Amino acid sequence: MANLFDQSEYPTTEPETIIVGDRLTWKREDLGADYAPASYALTYNARLEGAGSTTIAITASESGSNYIIEVGSSTTASYVIGTYHWSAFITNSASERIQLDSGKFEVIGNLASSTADPRSHAAKMVDYLEATLESLAQKLASAYSVSDRSNTLRSIEDTLRDLNYYKTVYNREVQKDRAKSGKKTGQNILVRF
Repeated sequence: MANLFDQSEYPTTEPETIIVGDRLTWKREDLGADYAPASYALTYNARLEGAGSTTIAITASESGSNYIIEVGSSTTASYVIGTYHWSAFITNSASERIQLDSGKFEVIGNLASSTADPRSHAAKMVDYLEATLESLAQKLASAYSVSDRSNTLRSIEDTLRDLNYYKTVYNREVQKDRAKSGKKTGQNILVRF
């Protein structure tokens, strides 16, 4: 494993996940040939999905021909949890700017300090829909009326359809996490000749 406090060991791509309160580092070694750090500036702007006013701005520093991105723990401690869409911009000395790259990252809670449920949305939905299915299986009626109020219960078929969908999404998340940590994903098909 690399020492992520050592600049020479920084990842060379933007993170997919940022943990609130953790130091954040990466470098761009691929830009210096075309955009010498002494003459240009690299900045990142990110916006939280569904909350237009929640943004993150990061400015890279220069190290030889590389752009270095370092964000301290005290800064990331104030990041709002959620999915962000980011853009990377290069700016010249005349303040003319060009978007070079874009992507998404997820800001997640720090398990050491956050009391938020760490499960993904898909994992929560699988649990919720399984509980709903058990509840629906115990009901004798699918609709009822009392006085001037009526209620129709969710159908078992709709619940099963949604459960299958969220189980598929959740299983993909599990496989991605397992692959990321170097474990078997269950996706390999072994063939003997």
